Amino acid sequence: MFHFIVRSTPRIPLHHLVAAGLVGLLFIGLAPSPLNAARGGGKTEVLPVQKAAPAAVIIEGLGNEAELRRQMRAKNGVAELGASTSQVMFSQAPTGTFGFIVPKLLGLALVTQSPDLAVARVAPAENAYEIHKLADGSGMLVGFMGAELMTQVAPSQRPKNVRIALYSNPSEKAPHIVAVPLVKLVADRMPIRLDAKNPNGPVLLDMDLQGSSTRASTQGGQ
Repeated sequence: MFHFIVRSTPRIPLHHLVAAGLVGLLFIGLAPSPLNAARGGGKTEVLPVQKAAPAAVIIEGLGNEAELRRQMRAKNGVAELGASTSQVMFSQAPTGTFGFIVPKLLGLALVTQSPDLAVARVAPAENAYEIHKLADGSGMLVGFMGAELMTQVAPSQRPKNVRIALYSNPSEKAPHIVAVPLVKLVADRMPIRLDAKNPNGPVLLDMDLQGSSTRASTQGGQ
């Protein structure tokens, strides 16, 4: 019985079997793997992702300064720096935190386009500007402005370049709190003290809010 089965099976030369095996292996090597096929096949190249600068944040309601700041912090998702930190460079500050900087140092950083700035846990002066470091590492400068500028800094309506006046504290002229991306700010002058006789009185920063970033920095964003 065994002899009958062997003789009934077609006889294929050994060298044909070897050749067929080599051809099969060649096609397997050339065929894309299922993973590559799912990705579109061929060699893939990973390109660097450029993070867009955050949009300006606006709170339209009015109120006292402490309440407006609380609302802005909640909207940006930031909390006070840790108790063990009295001052830290922005690039080293934890994400999701806020700090303060005196107007003079902020003005120097913006005029010279410094890649970093120092922020304090507690406001060193009544006219200190507040800085937020968002969850993605982006920096936001908090201040106050008039209603006529709010529509210009809104993301959907902002032209490529807007001249803004950002006050350190609220007033009748600037009752609305806003947060603008640090990386989009360019200043050509130092802050102006509204009351020359009061060193801790409100100050004004007159600067450009760009529609698209022209510089990268450790202040966050591109």
